[in-house]
Amino acid sequence: MFRIESLMPRFFGLPQLTALATSAVVSIALLAAPASYAATSSTATKSSSKKQAKSTKTTKKVASAKAEASPRKVIALRNGKRTVVASRAAPVRAAFVPSKPSLGEAMGLRDTEDALALRSSVALVMDQNTNEVLFQKNPTAVLPIASITKLMTALVVMDARLPMDEMLTVTEEDRDTEKHSSSRLRFGTQLTRQEMLLLALMSSENRAASALGRNYPGGLPAFVGAMNRKARELGMSDSHFVDSNGLSSSNVSSAMDLARLVNAAYRNPTIREYSTQPEHEVTVFGRPMHYVSTNRLVRGGNWDIGLQKTGYISEAGQCLVMQTRVNDRNVVMVFLDSVGKLSRFADATRVRSWLEHQPATSAQPRPFPSNPNLTQGPKSPTAILVSQQSHGT
Repeated sequence: MFRIESLMPRFFGLPQLTALATSAVVSIALLAAPASYAATSSTATKSSSKKQAKSTKTTKKVASAKAEASPRKVIALRNGKRTVVASRAAPVRAAFVPSKPSLGEAMGLRDTEDALALRSSVALVMDQNTNEVLFQKNPTAVLPIASITKLMTALVVMDARLPMDEMLTVTEEDRDTEKHSSSRLRFGTQLTRQEMLLLALMSSENRAASALGRNYPGGLPAFVGAMNRKARELGMSDSHFVDSNGLSSSNVSSAMDLARLVNAAYRNPTIREYSTQPEHEVTVFGRPMHYVSTNRLVRGGNWDIGLQKTGYISEAGQCLVMQTRVNDRNVVMVFLDSVGKLSRFADATRVRSWLEHQPATSAQPRPFPSNPNLTQGPKSPTAILVSQQSHGT
């Protein structure tokens, strides 16, 4: 019987079969290669397209940013000429400048805690009639006092008994070269000494205070000398003055010294009246100018304030001194290096609220405390609110 299976090994040996199989595999691979190449080429094309799209978007964003950063112009044809009819300047981003710390903050005084949670680094509340210290917080710390200086300026002006109706002129010498602050009193402005003093106390006008010092007999150096002599006369041993407006951080004092200054200024009826006037109008170059008090408690009208002065420069923080009547008691309040524009007034309100809940006393007058760190007053934990001692002087 003839079998085809027996003929295969004869005509096609094992090597021949292997060669045929290899040839078949290669042929199949060659047939599949175009399809594989087409698929790979398609994937690569898609990837390249995506990268190109991303690059185009990035280019557009950069171009858009450049267009926003560069000035834009609108050009129109007028009489056959190209004319710029509108232009917008490139936007300018302001750089962040951190605020300069006050001296009290640098000394660590703002870390001092007190029972009333005041925002002022330094505080002192004293019974004006008995010199009894009702509240104190870092009372001996010596700090810049800013425009509180103007109370001493007023005392020296009043002591000199100069004619109050004399016309004084604001000049270039009154320019603020210390803080470069602005003023509504232009150079050449002429006001009486009385009006200059009123604006200096009520509205803390720096050029007015400077003009008062310049027009003292002997000029500003003599005026500053008189300020420091007056400080020694009042027992203000921690105080020193270098100008009449308080713009220099070298005008320094302590809360205890400022209580003495407030008491001395309060004895002058003119200073009392001018410092507590809520508003005033002066005529400058033929035009009326309206001024208001820098103390919002005076403008509020619900306080009985006999004398006040505010102050601020960056080294001093927000400052406030006042004589006021609370719960049938005349008190002197001093707040130095307060945080924020309104916190000094909030501190005064907090102290008044505390005093209104204290029983009125009829203690006999006592001398001004020579050691301000000794707390005076009733031995009641609710009445004695004394903070830690100051971190430095």
